[in-house]
Formats: sequence, structure tokens, C-alpha cells
Amino acid sequence: MVPDEQQRQPTQEARVAADLAALSARVESLERQLAELRAQPSSKSRQAPPPPRPAATTDAEDHLPPDLAKPPLPKPKGSLEDRIGSQVFSRIGIVALLIATTLFLKWAIDNHYIGPLGRILAGLIAGAAIVIWSERFRRHGFGAFSYSLKAVGSGALYLSLWAAFQLYHLLPAGVALGAMVLVTAWNAYMAWSQNSQILAAYAVAGAFATPLLLATGGNHEVFLFTYILSIDTATVALVRLKSWPRLLLGAFPATVAFFIGWYAEYYGAFNVGKPVATTTLFIVLFFIVFVLPTIHSTPPEERTRSPITEVFLPLANATFVALALYSVLQDSQLHDFMPWVAVLFGTFYLGLMRLRQARVASAVHLSLAVVFLTIAIPLKASGHWITVGWLAEGVALLWISARLSSPGSQPEEASVHRILRRLAIAALSLGFCGLLVQPFWLYYQIDTAFLNSRFATSLFGIAALAASAGIALHARRHEDTAYPSWLQIAGASTIALNLVAVLACVRELETNWRHTSGNPEADLQKSLAVSAFLMLYGAGLLAVGFWKRSAFIRWQALILLVFTIGKTFLYDTRDLSQGYRVLSFLGLGALLMAISFAYQKDWLALRDHQPATASNVHNAPSEGGDQ
Repeated sequence: MVPDEQQRQPTQEARVAADLAALSARVESLERQLAELRAQPSSKSRQAPPPPRPAATTDAEDHLPPDLAKPPLPKPKGSLEDRIGSQVFSRIGIVALLIATTLFLKWAIDNHYIGPLGRILAGLIAGAAIVIWSERFRRHGFGAFSYSLKAVGSGALYLSLWAAFQLYHLLPAGVALGAMVLVTAWNAYMAWSQNSQILAAYAVAGAFATPLLLATGGNHEVFLFTYILSIDTATVALVRLKSWPRLLLGAFPATVAFFIGWYAEYYGAFNVGKPVATTTLFIVLFFIVFVLPTIHSTPPEERTRSPITEVFLPLANATFVALALYSVLQDSQLHDFMPWVAVLFGTFYLGLMRLRQARVASAVHLSLAVVFLTIAIPLKASGHWITVGWLAEGVALLWISARLSSPGSQPEEASVHRILRRLAIAALSLGFCGLLVQPFWLYYQIDTAFLNSRFATSLFGIAALAASAGIALHARRHEDTAYPSWLQIAGASTIALNLVAVLACVRELETNWRHTSGNPEADLQKSLAVSAFLMLYGAGLLAVGFWKRSAFIRWQALILLVFTIGKTFLYDTRDLSQGYRVLSFLGLGALLMAISFAYQKDWLALRDHQPATASNVHNAPSEGGDQ
């Protein structure tokens, strides 16, 4: 064993010596590389890799779930001083340079230093040079300053072309327009290629400024609206490609402003030979262009959601097309087409819901469809048919909402049926108001009681409200947390039904004694007839409340009976003869005694019962109180 150990020892020493030599060589190599790195210029030095995390924290974080891992650090924002210096001052500088360019042109004009052609060429060359020069700053990382220079250069180009056309008449309108369109197209191309929304905003502003700069005071409807339509189409394309919805906040209001300005100037009420078809065509084209941003071809999870395209633009676009077409048809004496236009747009929005779009936009389109269809009713119908149309629409919408709220409906239908529920309430409310006010604005010369269209309209309203209450009670089985609830709708419909029934019959009773106005005896007969009807209706309503075991219905009956009692004591008996008083009080007393007897006997087990005991368990009622 000892000789073997003596032979193995030199071998181990040789290995240790070899390892030390290798380590020395690696250290020398690392020192040489470090010296080379230090000798390189600082501008080309490479960024050192971040130090490794401690082993303990690395191992712990690697086993954390993704939602508990450390979030990335927020991007540091510049200080207030930095933002003022880089953004505010640059915008002020743009305005200052544009003012300077304008003053330079005026100074050159006043002093005749250069000719008109030279002035225009100087402005065009300076503007183009500034735009080209701005690219150098963008490549070196000064994006905000580069965009500011592009705005200055574009402004100089627009002003130079405007001066060439308006001041010096060196360019015809077509050439000046084409040159300004090229400037706008170049800005739009740079915005698209550099992915810069601010450049796109400059392009949109320049595009809409062009017609104002080249205005000559004449009526050029086709040329003007074709140009604006092309700008709107390009803007919508940029919005779809780059998800820049804020551009619509400039394009849409500018389009509306141009249309209003042109309409007020050239489509007034005193002009003859109005271009109805041409103007209507352009209104519809504007409408279709601004509908496109609300439609998406990508799945919902890949879209960039924005309230501008989902809420603001659909509502503003619908308002614009409705008011514009109404004004055109009204001023052109084409009133008969208005309801059909409303129906057409309502149908269009219903069809639009079948396309792929955000849920909020779909709900807005559904609301607009119902609004247009509701507007069509008073535009086309007249008299009591307006009220009938609103009531029928409300019942239909409520039925559709109840069908969509069933357990088998899809989750995405939840917001739709809630919106339909609110729209149904709005339509039913309009119909209910029409039933209340119809004697004052429609039926004030009816001579025949009950057998007239007013009473028929009231009967239709009673049926519609009864159907609404039934639909709401049936849908209550699938109650959700939406407001208003189905139970609230059923209760409101029941109250409205009873109110309409009472008022309708009272009106007809008053109509029956209409020609005897001023006769004291006839007035007494009318008053007693109304009181008798109210007592009978209240008694019937109370019976229905007992039958259906509904305290809600019974309370309505009791309120009506209390009102009738007060009317009888305070109004009816003031001029009654002795016989009529006896009959009046006998009838009222008998009715009240019957009602009191029914409550005292507790025939329907309305009272709360004590817990069953051995002595009364056999006498306990089989049913409890109200359900």
C-alpha cells in the first residue's frame, strides 16, 4: 500500500500544477479583454448585463404563479420642467414660426423686395426643406421636435399655395387644390409609415383647412362634398388600420360643420330648384362612412375598445343623419317621405346588429333602431294611432326582452334584453301619456259616449297594459338584478291599467251628460253616476285582490274607495234632495259594511296566525296569508 501511495503523489501534484496554469491563462485573457473595453470610446461602449438576482429570491420567484410575480416597473415620466420644455415650448414655437412666416410674406408684399413668383417659390422651398430637415431629428431620437418641424413646414406649404391662389392668382383652383391634396397625402403617408398619430392629426387638420383656404364664394356642392367624403374615407381607413379613434373627434365635427355652413348658405328656404337627390345622397354617404368604424372584422379579444367608436360616434352620426334629412325633406316640401326614412334607418340599425361589433356598440345600435321606429309612428300616424303604435311597440319590445332573458339565452344577450326592457318602458310610457292627454288635444267634440274611437283607444291601452303586466309576471320566474325589475314593471303596468280604466269610464260618463251642462239636476245625476261607478270599480278591484290574494291590488281598491267616500260626503251631497241623499248613503254604507264584514271574518286567512297548538291544530286554515 505504501509504494502505491508514493507513486500516486507525483501524479496529483502534476494535475494541480496544470490547473493553476490554466487559471492563470484565463485571468490574463480576461484582463486583456477588460483593458480593450476600457480603451474603446464611451459612445460605443456596450451596456453591461444586469447583475444576476440572488439565488434565494430567484428560486422563490421562479415558483410563484404568474399573477403574483413582480410587475414590470412603470415607465418613468418626465418632470414638469421636462414636459414644459419639450412639449409646451415646441407648440408655442410652431405658432410663432407660422406667425413669422405670415409676417414675412406680408413684409415681402409691402416692400416689393421680390416678385410674387419668387415669394411663392421661397415659401414652398422653405416648407419642403423644413419637412425634410425634420427627418434628421427623428432618426436621432428627437421625435416630438421632428413632428413640430413637420407641422411648421406643412403650414408654410399650405400658406404659400393659398397665397399663390388667392393673393397673386398664379395658380388655378384645380392646381392649388391638387398641390394641397399632395401635401395632405404626404403627411398621411408619413403618419402611417412612422406610426405617428400626431402627424395624422396634422394631416386631417390640413385637409379640412384646404377648402377654407381655396374658397371663392360660389356654390360647388358636388366638388366640396366629394373632397370631404374622400378625406373622411381616408381618416376612417387610418382609424381601422392603426386604431387611432381620436382622429374621428376631428373629422366628424369638421364634416358636420362644413355641411351646416353650406346648408345655411346655399340651401335656404328661399332658394328654388334645390338639389334634393344630390344632397340626400351625400348625407347618406357621410352616414355610411362613419358607420364603418363601429364594425370590426377581428375577434373581440384582439380589438382596441374605445368609447369614441362604440358610443360617441354612433349617437352623433345618427343625430346628424336624422336632423340633416329632416331639414332637407322639410325645406323641399317632401313631408310624406319622413316616416319611411325613419323606418328605413331603424331597419338598417337592426340589420347592423348582425355584423361583428362590440357589445356596447350593438346595444347602442339596438337603441337607435327602436328610437327611429318610435319616431316613425308620430311622423306617419295621426290621432289615436300614434298612441296605439307606441303601446303596441312597447308590448312587442317587452315580449322580446322577456324571451331573451330566459334561462336558455346566451350570456351576450343579457345587456341586449336589459336595453330592450328600458326601451319598452319608454314606449309604454309614451302610450300611457297619450291616453291621459288625448281628450285635451284630440277628442274634445265627441257627442256619443262609449261608442267612439277615444274609448276604443283606451280599451286598446288597457289591453296593452294588461299584456305588459302578464309578460312581466311570467318573466319574473327568471328574475335578474337589472333595474327596473320585472316585478316593478308588473306593478307599474297594473297601476297604469286601473288609472286608464277609471279615467276612460269617467270621461264617457261626463260625455253622456255633456249637453245638459248648466242643469243642476243633470249635474247631480252625473256626479252620482260617477261616484256609483267608482264604488263598483273599487269593489270589483277589491274582489280581484281577494281572489288573487294580492295585497297590492287590494290597496289600490281601498285608495279608490276612500277617494269615493270623500267625494260622496264632500261634493255629491251638497245639493242632493232628501231622497237622493238617503239612497246615496244607503248604497255607500251597504258597500262599506260588506267590505268590513269580509275583513272581520277573515275568509281568506289574511291575518297572521299563532303557531299551532293541541287545542287549535284542527281549526287552523289550510292556507296562509298573502303570497
